[in-house]
Formats: sequence, structure tokens, C-alpha cells
Amino acid sequence: MEIEEKIAGEITISDSPGETLRKWREEFKISQLELSKHLGISPSVISDYESGRRKSPGVSSVKRIVESFVEIDRSRGGQILRRYNSGMPSDAIIDITDYDHDVPLERVVRLISGTNVSSSGLNRSVRGYTIVDGIKGILSFSYSEYNILYGWSSQRIIFFTEVKLGRSPMIAIRVHPLKPAAVVYIQPDRVDDLAVKLANIENIPLINTDLNVKKIIEVMSSLK
Repeated sequence: MEIEEKIAGEITISDSPGETLRKWREEFKISQLELSKHLGISPSVISDYESGRRKSPGVSSVKRIVESFVEIDRSRGGQILRRYNSGMPSDAIIDITDYDHDVPLERVVRLISGTNVSSSGLNRSVRGYTIVDGIKGILSFSYSEYNILYGWSSQRIIFFTEVKLGRSPMIAIRVHPLKPAAVVYIQPDRVDDLAVKLANIENIPLINTDLNVKKIIEVMSSLK
């Protein structure tokens, strides 16, 4: 897999392989303990590699470590792999998760203290969510890359941060054939009439929330 080769190569040729290993482990959101259990070694070995107290791992060890990153991520739904394999900037998608069951949208809106500013009803279910940095996403995504926002199903909520007026996200959704079950703006500056009008045309509930990203992730992760 291309991403595995990229990571392994970067660690191997780095002037500070331990630091580079730690960077990728943290990018995959894997703890030292989780990685060590997957590899069948002591957590202190990972710590020593990353701190430079132990000689840098050889090529075969790096290969095993990188394979562990990938296997652990796949066991969680593969969100980091999808992000990189899409060619999308790693920091444009803040979080992406799929559920194996339906979650009522009304329940989600209640949990995030959301306000529906559109005329579309909340009587529908979702099977996942994606949190996008609104500015980075709008500036960097190509038309084809928008597909990655939908994970395994378009029956999901797409959350946008850094919303000024709310027009750009809704315009992007309007022109793309895939439509989410709902759109949520996280702490928007304000939402103008055009954004609401586009949401109504597409019959997509448009919701505002004052919760921050960290709290949103906590709430949405609890629904898995």
C-alpha cells in the first residue's frame, strides 16, 4: 500500500527516526500501550525508540510498526487510511466515523444542543458523521475528493467548523450529487439567508451548535 511505503520510508531516512515514528503514531491516534500490545512488546520499547534512548528500529521492525498502524486503524473503521488514500490534506478532516446502526437525528440534535434553522424536519436517522475544517476543506478539496466526506454512507451528519456566513459549505453540497442527512455548523459567526435557502431546497436540516469540536467528538463517539 502506498501510504505504508510512505510512512516506512519517512521513518527510515529521517534524521530523527524516533520523533518521526512518534509523529505518525500520534497521527493515527494510537497510544504507546496500544501499539506495544499489538506488536507483543513492552511499552518501554516504543518509548525508548521515540525518545532516542534505544537504537533506531531496523527496516523490518519499522515495517512491522507501520503495518500495526494500518491494522489498528482498519479495526476502527479506517478513517485515517481513507483520509490519506484520498489525497486529501490530513488536517482538513478533523474526525470521521461510521456507525453500524441507525441513530435518530433528533437525538443527536438534542445531545449537541443544536438549533434547526431550516424548514427540513429531523425525523430521519444517521449512520455516521464527518467533522470538517470549513476553511481548509473549501479551499483544498477537489470535486472528486468530496466523496471521502461521506465515509461508508451518505446517511450521515457533516459538521463544519470556521463558518463565517455558511454559504460556501451549502453551495458545495448543492453542486455535489451525494447529499448528507444533515449539516451542522459548529459555533458559526452567523448563517445568512442563502445558506438556509439552499438547505431548504435540498431538504437538508441545517443546524447550529455552540458546542466546541472537542465536545462534539465526545458526544458523537458515545453513540457508536
